[in-house]
Amino acid sequence: MVLHSLHLPTLSYSYYSSPSHSRYIKFRTTYRENVRYLKTLTIIDPKTNPNNLPLPDAVNHILTTVNFLKSKSFTEPDFPRLHSLCPQLFSHFVDPTDISPAFDFLNDDLLATADQSRALILICPTLLFSDVELCLKPTLRFLQQVGVRNLNVPTNQNAHLLNTRVEKLRAKMRFLQERGFSYEEAANACQRLPAIFGYGVESNLEPKFRYLVKEMKREVDELKKFPQYFGFSLEKRIVPRHLHLKERGVRIPLNRMLMWGDEKFYAKWK
Repeated sequence: MVLHSLHLPTLSYSYYSSPSHSRYIKFRTTYRENVRYLKTLTIIDPKTNPNNLPLPDAVNHILTTVNFLKSKSFTEPDFPRLHSLCPQLFSHFVDPTDISPAFDFLNDDLLATADQSRALILICPTLLFSDVELCLKPTLRFLQQVGVRNLNVPTNQNAHLLNTRVEKLRAKMRFLQERGFSYEEAANACQRLPAIFGYGVESNLEPKFRYLVKEMKREVDELKKFPQYFGFSLEKRIVPRHLHLKERGVRIPLNRMLMWGDEKFYAKWK
C-alpha cells in the first residue's frame, strides 16, 4: 500500500526473542511503506537491493525534505524530476532549513508566487543551493539595473539567469563595451536579448562579432540596432544567408536578413 499522507512518521522498533533468546530489531510496517512510497517518487531507486536500503533515520530525513517541498506547492509528479536533476537535494547532508532562504528570496525579493517559485526550481533546482546574500540578491539587482524585467516568470532563461553569478553577467557587458557600445547601449542590448548573458564570449559572441565586422563588413551601429543578431547560429543562419546575398550582390538590414523564415528568405532572394 502506498502512503497517501506524508506526515512524518514516528519510526519505532519491536524486539523479538528467538528460542535461543537472541534479540533483533524488526522495523514496523511504516518503515516499509515509507520506503515503498519513496520508491514511487524514484528518490529511492525501485531496483535497490533490500540489503542496501537507507536506514530508518535516513528515510525519516528524506520524508522531512519531501514534506517541506510539498508545503511549497510541489506535487508528487515533481519529485522524479527534482531527484533526477538534483539528487543531493534528498541527501542527508541537506536540511529544509538550508534551502528555505532561497524560497524566501523568490517570494520576498523576486515577488514570485508559490507556483512561479515551484516552476523556476523545477527548471533549475540548483537555485536552492545558491547563497542568497552573496549570489541571488546581487544577480537580481544587476539584472534589474540593466533593465531585465519579469524575472519571476518561470522560463528556462529566467531560471538560469537568476542562478548566474554577477561576474559572468558583467563579462558580457564588458564584451559589448570593449567593442564600441556605451554602457547604456550595452544595457539596452542585454535588455532586448537577455539570452546574451548565457552565451560564451570565446565560443559564441566573439566569432559572431568578428564575422560581422570582417566578413560582412558591417558597422557596430547595425549591431546596436539589432542585438538579436547574437541569438542566431553562425554556421546555420548567419554565414549561409550572408554568402547567399553576397553572391547576388544584395545587401539588406540585419533584421531582414535573419528574421525571415527560410522559405520566405530564399523565395525573396532567389
